[in-house]
Amino acid sequence: MNFGTEARNFTSETSVVTAEKALSFISKGWREVRDSADADFQLMKDRANSFKNLANSFDRELENFINSATTFSVPAIRTSTPTEIDFVKRLQPKISEFRRVYSSPDFSRKVLEKWSPRARIRIDLSAIRNAIVSEVGDTDKIAEFDEKERLWRGKNLKLEEFWSDWKGEEEGSQKEWQPIRALKTRLRELERKSSSSEIFGNFKNNEFVEKVKSSLKAICKEPQDSKEVPPLDVPELLAYLVKQSGPIFDQLGFKQDICHKIVETFCSKYRSQLLLRSLSAGEATFIENENVNDELDLRIASVLRSTGHCYEGGLWTDSVKRPSADGKRHFAIVTTASLPWMTGTAVNPLFRAAYLAKSAKQNVTLLVPWLCKSDQELVYPNNLTFSSPEEQEVYIRKWLEERVGFKADFKISFYPGKFSKERRSIIPAGDTSQFISSKEADIAILEEPEHLNWYHHGKRWTDKFNHVVGVVHTNYLEYIKREKNGALQAFFVKHINNWVTRAYCHKVLRLSAATQDLPKSVICNVHGVNPKFLKVGERVAEERERGQQAFSKGAYFLGKMVWAKGYRELIDLLAKHKNDLEGFKLDVFGNGEDAHEVQSSAKKLDLNLNFLKGRDHADDSLHGYKVFINPSVSDVLCTATAEALAMGKFVVCADHPSNEFFRSFPNCLTYKTSEDFVARVREALDNEPQPLTPEQRYNLSWEAATQRFMEYSELDRILNSSVNNAELSKTNRKIAKSVSLPNLSDMVDGGLAFAHYCLTGNEILRLSTGAIPGTRDYNKQHCEDLHLLPPHVENPIYGW
Repeated sequence: MNFGTEARNFTSETSVVTAEKALSFISKGWREVRDSADADFQLMKDRANSFKNLANSFDRELENFINSATTFSVPAIRTSTPTEIDFVKRLQPKISEFRRVYSSPDFSRKVLEKWSPRARIRIDLSAIRNAIVSEVGDTDKIAEFDEKERLWRGKNLKLEEFWSDWKGEEEGSQKEWQPIRALKTRLRELERKSSSSEIFGNFKNNEFVEKVKSSLKAICKEPQDSKEVPPLDVPELLAYLVKQSGPIFDQLGFKQDICHKIVETFCSKYRSQLLLRSLSAGEATFIENENVNDELDLRIASVLRSTGHCYEGGLWTDSVKRPSADGKRHFAIVTTASLPWMTGTAVNPLFRAAYLAKSAKQNVTLLVPWLCKSDQELVYPNNLTFSSPEEQEVYIRKWLEERVGFKADFKISFYPGKFSKERRSIIPAGDTSQFISSKEADIAILEEPEHLNWYHHGKRWTDKFNHVVGVVHTNYLEYIKREKNGALQAFFVKHINNWVTRAYCHKVLRLSAATQDLPKSVICNVHGVNPKFLKVGERVAEERERGQQAFSKGAYFLGKMVWAKGYRELIDLLAKHKNDLEGFKLDVFGNGEDAHEVQSSAKKLDLNLNFLKGRDHADDSLHGYKVFINPSVSDVLCTATAEALAMGKFVVCADHPSNEFFRSFPNCLTYKTSEDFVARVREALDNEPQPLTPEQRYNLSWEAATQRFMEYSELDRILNSSVNNAELSKTNRKIAKSVSLPNLSDMVDGGLAFAHYCLTGNEILRLSTGAIPGTRDYNKQHCEDLHLLPPHVENPIYGW
C-alpha cells in the first residue's frame, strides 16, 4: 500500500511537471508571436513612410524636405524671406492633399485589413487539457488542472488586452488605429508649420542643406562676397606695379633692394590693417613669417577672387605639358663640351648624368656637342678625333666606367656644334631643344644656360619642358674684362646673360658667389669629386697610419695654360716674393693657347717654374705632391682644388668667393695678401696635412653633390608630390594666390623670350654680336655625321 501511494504521488508529480513544460512551451510561443507582431508593426510604419515618399516623387528635393521635416523639433528662428514664403504657399496645397489621402477612413480600413491582426484572438486550450487529463488518468487532479486553466485564461485576457492596445480599437468600436492616428497628428502639425516660417527655420539648420549651400557658393560667386573686400586704392596699385616690374628694373641694372623699399613705402600704412585682418582670421603665425610683398600678393588675389576672375595663363606661355608615358621622370642634361676635352663642362655633367641614373628613379639623357673633324683637331688633345658619334660615345663610356666603378645606364645623344676660336668655346648650331623628343621632354638641366642660349633660335625651353634648371659653371665677365674694351663688353654680356637665363630657366644654380647675380638663382656647390681621387686619399691615410711617407714631392700647379686660369696671378706673386721664397720650386702642368707667352714671361723674370705637359689630375705621377697651389680668382669653383683636397693634399688658394666651399676643410689654406701667400706656402711645406674625416669625404663625393642638386634645384619637391601638412597648407595659399593672380614677371619673361627669338633669327644681328656664321642652322657636314635631314625638312627621329 505504501508502494502504491508512492507510485500515485510520483505519477501526480510527473503530471504536474509535464503540464508546466507544456505551459512554458505555450508561453514561449506567445512571446514569439508578440515579437513577430512587433516586426510587422515596424514594417507597417515603414510602409507608411514609403507612401509619403511616393506622394512626393515628382520632386526629389521636396521628398528630402518632407523626410527631414517630419523629424523637426527646433522652433522657428526668424521670419522667412519673401522667396521662402512664396515657396511655402506653393507647397501648402500639396501637403493638404497628402493629409486628406491619409485621413480618409478607407485608407485606415485597407491598412488594417492588410497588415493588422484580427479584432480578437481566441485560443482553445481544451485539446491540451484533454491530452493532459488522459495522460494523468486521475480525476482527482482535474480540479488542480482547472486551477491552472483559470490561470491561463487570465493570461489569455492579458494577451487580448495587448492586441487591443496594439490594434488601437475594440471590436465594433469606431476608434482609429493608433499608428494612423499618430500619422494624422504629425501631418496636421506639418501643415501648421508650413503656414509659418518654422519649417524653413529648421530647414536652414539642416546639415545637408548647409552643405548644398556651400557647394552652390563655390560654383556661383555671390554678389555679397565682393562687398566684403575693399577695392584697391592708388598706393596699392602702384606698389604692385613696381613689384611686378622687377624684371624690367633688373634688366636696366637696378638692384632688387630698391624695388623692395619702394613697395614697402607704399604698403607701410596698410601693414597694420593687413596684420589685423589676418589676426582676426587666425593666421598670425603665417603673417609673422611673410613679408610685405606676400601680403600685397594675397591682397590683390583676394580682390580678384571676389570679382570671380580666374587667371588661366600668360600671353607668351605654353601651358600644355606632356606627362611621362612610362610613369618615370625624364632628365635631359645639355652641356657645352664633351670628352676628350678635359674641361669642367665636359666632365661634371657626365658625372651628374651617371649618378642621377644610378638611383634608377628617372631616365637620363646626356646631350653633348658633336664637332666636325676639322673642329675636333682644334679642341681635342693629342690629335684625338672620331669619325662618328658612336665611336666617341664608346670612348666617353669607357672613360667614365674606369672612374666611377659601375656601369651607368643613361643615354648619350649629340647635337651639332661649332668651335669658336675667339671665344675658345663650342657654340650650338640650330635649335638644340629639338634633339630631345617630345615624349622625353620633362626636366631639362642646362649646363651653362647663358652659353647655350646666347644664340639659341628655337623653341623656348620652359615651354617644352616641365622644369628647367640652369647650372652656371663659368665666370664669363671675369674673362671678358681681361680682353680689349673688356669693361664695355662685360656690361653688354651681363645684361644678355640676365636676359637669356630669365627667359629660358625656372631655376638657376650658381656654384659660387664668384659668378654674376643672375635672376632666379641660388648659390650651391652641386659638383662632386671623381671617386678615384677619394680612393687615393684613403690610401694616403692608410700609408701614414703605417708610418710610411705618403708625399715625396713639394708643390705643383695644374690647369689649362691660358692667362685667365690663374697664371697671371701666379707669376705676379712669385715675381714679387722671389727672395722670400728662395729655393722654392713649382712644377706646372698644362697645355693651352697662351702656353708660349706664359713660359716666356716666367723665363724673363727668372722664376723657378718647371713647365710640363698637361695630364690628368688622377695620373700616378701627381700623387706624390704634398701642396697644390691655385692663385686663380677667375674660377667659379675649381675642380682641381676639390680633387687635391680629396687626395689628402694641402691646398693654398686665394680668399675668394670661388673658394668659399673649401674653407671648412682644415687642409685648405687661404690668403688675402701676397705676404699671406708666402706664409701659407711655408706652412704647407713644413707640416703634414690632416687626414679627411668620413663626413668630409662624403661632402666631396658625387652622392652628396647629387643630393644638394636635387634639393636646391627644387627637383626633390617636384618628384615627390607628398608634403607634410604644414608645408601643404602654406603651399595651398601660394597656389590659390597664383591661380587667380596674373604674374607680370612671367609675362615679362615670355616677352623677353619672344624678343630674343626674333633677334637671333636675323643673321646680320647674329654676326654683329660675335656669332659664328651659319650657326642658326646646322650645315651639310653635320647632317652627314649625325644622319639628319636638312633643317627645312621635318625630321621624324626627333619629333619635329
